[in-house]
Amino acid sequence: MTRRINDTFLRACRGEKTDYVPVWYMRQAGRSQPEYRALKEKYSLFEITHEPELCAYVTRLPVEQYGVDAAILYKDIMTPLPAIGVDVEIQGGIGPVIANPIRSLQDVERLGEIDPEHDVPYVLETIRLLVNEQLDVPLIGFAGAPFTLASYMIEGGPSKNYHKTKAFMYAEPKAWFALMDKLAEMTIRYVRSQIQAGASAVQIFDSWVGAVNADDYRVFIKPAMARIFAALREEGVPLIMFGVGAGHLAREWNDLPLDVIGLDWRLSIREARRQGIVKAIQGNLDPAVLLAPWNVIEERVKRILDEGMEQPGYIFNLGHGIFPDVQPATLKRLTAFIHEYTSAK
Repeated sequence: MTRRINDTFLRACRGEKTDYVPVWYMRQAGRSQPEYRALKEKYSLFEITHEPELCAYVTRLPVEQYGVDAAILYKDIMTPLPAIGVDVEIQGGIGPVIANPIRSLQDVERLGEIDPEHDVPYVLETIRLLVNEQLDVPLIGFAGAPFTLASYMIEGGPSKNYHKTKAFMYAEPKAWFALMDKLAEMTIRYVRSQIQAGASAVQIFDSWVGAVNADDYRVFIKPAMARIFAALREEGVPLIMFGVGAGHLAREWNDLPLDVIGLDWRLSIREARRQGIVKAIQGNLDPAVLLAPWNVIEERVKRILDEGMEQPGYIFNLGHGIFPDVQPATLKRLTAFIHEYTSAK
């Protein structure tokens, strides 16, 4: 017997009218869940993501607990980088640390290519396990975008200002564009393999691209993004773009061959549409609001939902990921409220 998949999220991605507003939450799987914290006492992030049964469990848990309309694969944006020769380690309390940062064109030229079936088989096996046996909602695959990956590779780890990254971009344009090409090709191959394994939508996280102004984005970054989305468009699944503090780039994303623009809380949905955004929109509650009393959460969420529902093609989400301090009961209550409030409209 074939399982029936709730496709409300996919229809919203395509701009179709839905019976209610679908919802999922960035970082819905992970640190805010006691079950996950218990797992982390026994296993590292590396071990969880390399063990398909464990990774599938972590991925599906929020779907079962919160009633969300999509799952997002549990993994890290750094996952494909070792395959191309990047020595990366996720260090507790710091994040990704790169032992061999990019400093020259020669460093870029030394990077290899990814063969997903050989290099990240555990990712693809996790996807197959979820879509073939465990989920009744769509699974979102994802990847980091070239600028955000490059920022780690050049800075050597997390940064607050991206000075080294932007200096490299300005001072070494030949090396920069070579790096963008390498990372674009890696992203295309990696994401395509996720789709072919069963992911039914994809989100590209350009988490730190908000550090770049629109003119520089058009010159130094947008060509690689256009190449990625044009290639993935051939796979026929919804494509989502998201960045933090990047509302000034929403119009740039609007003319890329993608389906959904994810907004953080700095740009309202109504203002984005006023600026000419015609794609489907995803967002955009400030996750800090989830730590407020319920009456405050409800008031803020109603306002966002009312703006989102002014046009078809709207998915509720947060403007960034869930904090560890957020209570699972709050997310379950919020999901039920969104479904109930928007069903009545």
